[in-house]
Amino acid sequence: MNEDERAKLILKILNRIYPKTPIPLKHTNNFTLLVSVLLSAQCTDLNVNNVTKNIYPKYNQPKHFVKLGRKKIEKLIKSIGLFRVKAKSIYLMSKLLLERYEGKVPK
Repeated sequence: MNEDERAKLILKILNRIYPKTPIPLKHTNNFTLLVSVLLSAQCTDLNVNNVTKNIYPKYNQPKHFVKLGRKKIEKLIKSIGLFRVKAKSIYLMSKLLLERYEGKVPK
């Protein structure tokens, strides 16, 4: 059995054991899931969910975060560690998605 066949077999077994793995990060669409994953670095999923529950109802698309700007994003996520770096990353990612992908998360 070569490495490729072995990987496929392992994936098949894992899919049988775990057919539907839940995503612990709360999100409303692919973009908010991407933001939540970015926020989860060096942070618990619970903390991310607590912060984003007040953000996602109002801001859930790249255009919203670009319009907010880095400083306002920082204020929204201030209780999360590394919030300045994360705010910059969210802003730049949102800007890139708007410029290159018409605001959609590529698959």
